[in-house]
Amino acid sequence: MLTRSSDYALRQIGSRSLARPYVPSGRSPWCWILLLLVLLVSIRAAEPTSAALTGFSWDRVPVYTHFGKRGAEMTPAELDFLAQHAPFVALEKSHGAAVHGSTEAGIAATARELKRRNPRIKVLFYFNAFINWGGYAAHRTYREEWTLRDLKGAVVTHPSGTPRPDPSQAAFREWWSEVVAAAHRDAPLDGLFADALPQALSPALSRQVGPDKARAVVAGLREMLALTKRKLGPDRILLVNGTRTTDFREILDWEGIDGVMIEHFGGFKTDQPADLKADLDTIALAAAKGKFVVIKGWPGFNWLDQAMMKRPHAELLALARERINFPLACYLVAAQPGTWFCYSWGYTSDHGMLDGYPEFSRPLGPPRGEATWNGLAATREFTHASVRVDLATKTARIDWR
Repeated sequence: MLTRSSDYALRQIGSRSLARPYVPSGRSPWCWILLLLVLLVSIRAAEPTSAALTGFSWDRVPVYTHFGKRGAEMTPAELDFLAQHAPFVALEKSHGAAVHGSTEAGIAATARELKRRNPRIKVLFYFNAFINWGGYAAHRTYREEWTLRDLKGAVVTHPSGTPRPDPSQAAFREWWSEVVAAAHRDAPLDGLFADALPQALSPALSRQVGPDKARAVVAGLREMLALTKRKLGPDRILLVNGTRTTDFREILDWEGIDGVMIEHFGGFKTDQPADLKADLDTIALAAAKGKFVVIKGWPGFNWLDQAMMKRPHAELLALARERINFPLACYLVAAQPGTWFCYSWGYTSDHGMLDGYPEFSRPLGPPRGEATWNGLAATREFTHASVRVDLATKTARIDWR
């Protein structure tokens, strides 16, 4: 009889096992058909999974780092820190653009330095799928007719005033996917972080452009991402943003997507117990569909809080370190193979992404089984940690050993 923990371990490795195929001794056509089917299944089993693409490991908390440094070059100390402590990195819009002349060049320069220090590190290129953020050299070839317009013919914009593109146009999809592919030809990159998909799925878009056009935009986004994945190939990562509680889970079924980010865990009006549980449930749902997840935790404040941002960095970091226990415990009770934890109060180099947290240096080891839930409270055992969390009271405990 399998125990709960042994069954969990077998399920993790079973799908990755490549059995020696049976070769029939007879000459019946059915035998050869059987052989062909077994070989096809074996080949399929040997393909890299979404989790394997990322370099995931349970040795320590699997940390995903997502930031951009816009106004200055990365320092040797910062590069060394990332190479040693951040196995999975996405470099944001405008990263290095002020120094290198474009986001593409800035990301490429940092990727080369990180790979030189740690060839195993995974580095993602950032490109927004539904906002035309500036700073990219590729925008010199962007055509104005690809810009999305509303029912009155006015340009549709992000709340910042930045125009949105129109993914329903095939020419734009080809251009966008080629920008991503070209970046990978020019730099040692491991894939793409595609941002802002939920903004195209929001009901607000339908009110702006009409329901038919809104559906065409979403269909275009799906095809654009699938096209991009085909250009990148099966060995590169396509991570998208993302899901939010029970919203936008349809993205998990889109072709070509390897992983999704849960960007607002415990923040941005999604901090109610039911919201937290829904986000954690998405992790298991994604895993069942063969997708990995990045869960982005917050320390109770973010870069939009102007009063908080006036405080010294050291004070903000101390608060973030003090408050990491609850979001990290939530991550641990829900994590599946391939689930990554991201934690900071924003997305630039000043927002805590380039700072150390003691919990990230502790040995973790694989879980001994799935979490045990009792209502909104859960416990889970790892090789080197016992985790308890209560979503209703927003309390948690992690006992390291």
